[in-house]
Amino acid sequence: QLQLVESGGGLVQPGGSLRLSCAASGFSSDYYVVGWFRQAPGKEREGVSCISYRGGFTSYADSVKGRFTISRGNAKNTVYLQMSSLKPEDTAIYYCAADPWPLNQCVISETRFGSWGRGTQVTVSS
Repeated sequence: QLQLVESGGGLVQPGGSLRLSCAASGFSSDYYVVGWFRQAPGKEREGVSCISYRGGFTSYADSVKGRFTISRGNAKNTVYLQMSSLKPEDTAIYYCAADPWPLNQCVISETRFGSWGRGTQVTVSS
């Protein structure tokens, strides 16, 4: 059974940093893409970033470019989202998602991901 578990959320002041982790288990293959999405109160869920199965291709939403970095851990079953220069508008529940995709590319679109974690809360406030 596919399972994704997010961790690393919390309360941080504006300008601060957090690193989110997404631990994946139950995949029958190593060839899967991982994406991060977020949903702020009263807003629709939006795509943040994604990474290909090899880690050689990444994509970011314009709102986080230059501030967030997605990467795969050495164990390959963990994906990180390093968030820096955080702003109050980054406050949201952050979800990781995954789907089998054997190509070295990814698209930040909810329709491209079939497995989802339960999310971790990130609050940016002074």
